[in-house]
Amino acid sequence: MNYRKANWEDINKMVELRKKQLIDEGIEPTVDIDKELYDFFQNKLSDGSLIQWLVEEEEEIIATGAIIIYEFPPSYTNKSGRKAYITNMYTREAYRGQGLATRLLTKLVDEAKHLEITNMWLGASKLGRPVYKRFGFQETNEWLELNL
Repeated sequence: MNYRKANWEDINKMVELRKKQLIDEGIEPTVDIDKELYDFFQNKLSDGSLIQWLVEEEEEIIATGAIIIYEFPPSYTNKSGRKAYITNMYTREAYRGQGLATRLLTKLVDEAKHLEITNMWLGASKLGRPVYKRFGFQETNEWLELNL
């Protein structure tokens, strides 16, 4: 398996994976969101606020995970003001249970630490919640959070 960061050439594949993820989470595809997803990935990759990792096997993307970097006003508990939101965590069904999500989370945490980000958060699906909790994320009223 090959782990690598996503680039411009991956945007169409990222759009398809995101749609597959939403459907697997039980969300019905009632509208066409291809253009919106394409624009989102293009904009976020361009401004550097999206770091997305891909896992490939035989040139097929089998898993993915990303962080979106947000800037908030600096505080005493977060001097930089930056936080990372974990999103697009998805593993194709045939590859689940092999630790891919945990390895992707490790890469995303390493990215955040390199950027001196001290807080990460996410909204977890029922399927993903146990993975994040084992990794060390703590539940809050609305999110799961990890202080680095």
